Amino acid sequence: MMKVRVSALLGAAALVLAAAACGSPAESGGTAPPRAALGTTLQQVRDAGVLRVGTEGTYRPFSYHEDGAGGLTGYDVEVVTAVTDKLGVESQFEETQWDAIFAGLEAGRFDVIANQVTINDERKAKYEFSDPYTVSRGVIVTRADNTDIASFADLKGKTTAQSLTSNWYQLAKDSGARVEAVEGWAQSVSLLEQGRVDATINDKLTYLDYQATNRNADIKIASETEETSEAALAFRKGSTDLVEAVNQALDELRADGTLARISKKYFGEDVSS
Repeated sequence: MMKVRVSALLGAAALVLAAAACGSPAESGGTAPPRAALGTTLQQVRDAGVLRVGTEGTYRPFSYHEDGAGGLTGYDVEVVTAVTDKLGVESQFEETQWDAIFAGLEAGRFDVIANQVTINDERKAKYEFSDPYTVSRGVIVTRADNTDIASFADLKGKTTAQSLTSNWYQLAKDSGARVEAVEGWAQSVSLLEQGRVDATINDKLTYLDYQATNRNADIKIASETEETSEAALAFRKGSTDLVEAVNQALDELRADGTLARISKKYFGEDVSS
């Protein structure tokens, strides 16, 4: 008989605790949920005085340390810092590897990812995105004196230098090109300059970043894809009012020329829209 009464009391206590845990912060007398619970609100960011930003810190020219040891800098770093200036808070950067960056966002280690995150349907189903702050295209790069290639159709029967793990490899194959396997952009340019390949396909941002540093007059963009890729800041679902505030900040930064200025600093032209 005593066992029954004790079990009943324990069960009732458990129900009370469960009800309290499920109640709202105001009803239970507890504090507001952590940022990771339902996304990050604008008020939470303002109360903390910082926007916590996940980024790689090794992804030049977007997020990197100058000479490997200087302060964190880069296109994405400057863009998100300009955004937080508009919000009236500080940027607090949390560096992490790309393979762990979305897990860090989901766990609440940071509130936003600023690391050239391309918008696609799969990611949109899991995360909220700001308006794009980078727009790019695929480009065919040839020697400056090449007159045979002016479109993707012209790649048929030509040889391109491509990394076999990139989506540009598939585009080259679909265009009818023969592919010379390379490890990356630098090797592609080298083979192109030597005349060992006719062209290479890559992201326009890669080409612009290279030219901003090297000023190589021996190569050119011969053609661009019609399709664009767009990169934006990524947030946890539920960060709706924070995303709205960030979009307003981005609109203001476009209007006052800040995004164009940052773009030209790193790429020589405006890639922000």
